[in-house]
Amino acid sequence: MTRLSASILANAPAGVRMPDYDRSRITAGIVHLGIGAFHRAHMAVYVDDLLRDNPDWAIVGASLRRPDTKEALEPQDGLYTVAIRDAEGTHPRVIGSILRVLDANTEREELLALMASPAIRIVSLTVTEKGYCHDPATGELDQRHPDIVHDLANPTTPKSAPGMLVEALARRQVAGIAPFAVMSCDNLPSNGETVQRIVTKFASLRDAALGEFVASVAFPGTMVDRIVPSTTDADRETVAGLIGAEDAWPIMTEPFTQWVIEDHFPQGRPPFEKAGAQLVKDVEPFERMKLRMLNGSHSTMAYLGYLAGYEYISDVMGDADFVRLIHGLMTEEAMPTLDMPGVDLGAYRDQLLDRFRNPALKHRTWQIAMDGSQKLPQRLLGTIRERLKAGQGFERLGLGVAAWMRYVTGIDEKGENIDVRDPLSMRMMAIAADAGDDAEALYEGLAGLVEVFGTDLADNQAFGETVATALDALFEDGVKETVRDLVEGDTPS
Repeated sequence: MTRLSASILANAPAGVRMPDYDRSRITAGIVHLGIGAFHRAHMAVYVDDLLRDNPDWAIVGASLRRPDTKEALEPQDGLYTVAIRDAEGTHPRVIGSILRVLDANTEREELLALMASPAIRIVSLTVTEKGYCHDPATGELDQRHPDIVHDLANPTTPKSAPGMLVEALARRQVAGIAPFAVMSCDNLPSNGETVQRIVTKFASLRDAALGEFVASVAFPGTMVDRIVPSTTDADRETVAGLIGAEDAWPIMTEPFTQWVIEDHFPQGRPPFEKAGAQLVKDVEPFERMKLRMLNGSHSTMAYLGYLAGYEYISDVMGDADFVRLIHGLMTEEAMPTLDMPGVDLGAYRDQLLDRFRNPALKHRTWQIAMDGSQKLPQRLLGTIRERLKAGQGFERLGLGVAAWMRYVTGIDEKGENIDVRDPLSMRMMAIAADAGDDAEALYEGLAGLVEVFGTDLADNQAFGETVATALDALFEDGVKETVRDLVEGDTPS
C-alpha cells in the first residue's frame, strides 16, 4: 500500500478531511518540544485549523529522547492521521501543521538555531511531568537530576527541556532578539508559573544576568484536555483502510477537546480562539479542575482497574461499583475543593463519566498508570492536602494512593509481574521487596519518598491511617471487594 505523503493528498477517499491550505506556503512560527501523541491530537489540530488564514504559524516538532516520531513522519512529509472514535465509528482527518520533526540527539544544533531565530515566537512543550527535571512534591528544579547536572556543565549542548529553553533564550539575548513565549501544555499545577520557576532557576544557575533575562519571559499557563490512547497495529490497519494509504503513526482520540490559554504572548500568537480555544486571564482554576476531577479519577481507575484485571478504562466503567467510586471521588472529595464561579461542576463530572465510558476509545489502564510518582502530587495529593486542611475525609482519594502503592510492588493479585514504568521504579520495588506482604511496612517505605509525598504527608497521622488502612484492605480482600465495601451507601451516577 502507498505510504501517506503530500503526493497523495489530492486523491484522498471521500470522507477523509484533508488540509485546506497550500502546505508549500506555510512557515514555522512555533517549535514544539516533545512531539508525542498528545500534542499531535491536540495543539497541532488547533493550529491546522488556522493555517489557511495564518500560514506563518506552522510547527516544527522536536523529539528530545527517541527518534521514533521523526522516523514515522519524515517519509510522510510530516503528515499523519487523527482518527476520532465514537459510537458511530472512526472518522479520519489528515493533519498538515507539522512541517518537520527534529531529533534533538542528532540535530541539536539545528534545533537550537531554529529556536533562536526571530521567526519562532512560541516554544511549546508536552514533555510529560518528568521531562521538567523537577521535584514533583515542591515544583522546584531538581539540581541533582543527571540531565540538569550535564546541562549546567555543558550549557551549549543541553539534553533537558529546561536546558534547551535557556540556551535558545541566551542566544536570542546575545543577538538582541526578543524572547519567545514558553507555553507548557503538560499536566502540571499552575504550569506556566511552575515552568517559569524551573527554567528561571536553571538560567540563574548558569548566570545571574541570564536568570534575570529569563525571568522576564512570558510563560502563559494552559489547561489541555483530550484522551489519547496508545496506537496499536490494529489501529494502523483501520486507518489505512479509511485513508487508502499506510500511516506509520496515526493518532486515535475522542471527539472531545478543550484548550484554555492565558493570553500572554508578547511576540504574537495565532488566533487560537478561532479554532475553539478559550483565552483567559487566569487559567489556574481550570487546570485545578481538570487535574483533580479528570486526571485524579483517571489515575485512581488506572491502578485499581489494572489490579482488578480491567485492561481499558471503558472496562472499569462497566463495573457499577467503580462508577460509584469515581462519582463519589469527584462529587464528595474533589468538587468541594474547587472554586469555579459560572462553571457547572456537576455537568462537568457527568461529561467526564460519559467520556470514560466510550467503548470505542481503547485507553489502557497500564498506559495511564505510567510515571505515577510524577503524577500523584498533582492528581491526588494536592486535593488530599486541602481536605486535610479543612478537616475533611478523603477515603476515595486515599484508596487511589493505596492502589498506586499496591501497583508499584510489581506483582498483581494473581502473582503475575507488572511492568512498572516509572523513574523511581527500582527504588519502589526495593522498598516493596523489603516490606513483603506487610502493608504497614510498604506504606511507611513508600510514604518516605520525599520527592512524591514531601515531609508533611508522611508525618500526618490522618493521611497515614487512611492510606495504610486502604492498602491493608487491598492486600487482604482484593481490589473489587475493597471498592465494593467503600462505595456502599454512595449515590450512583
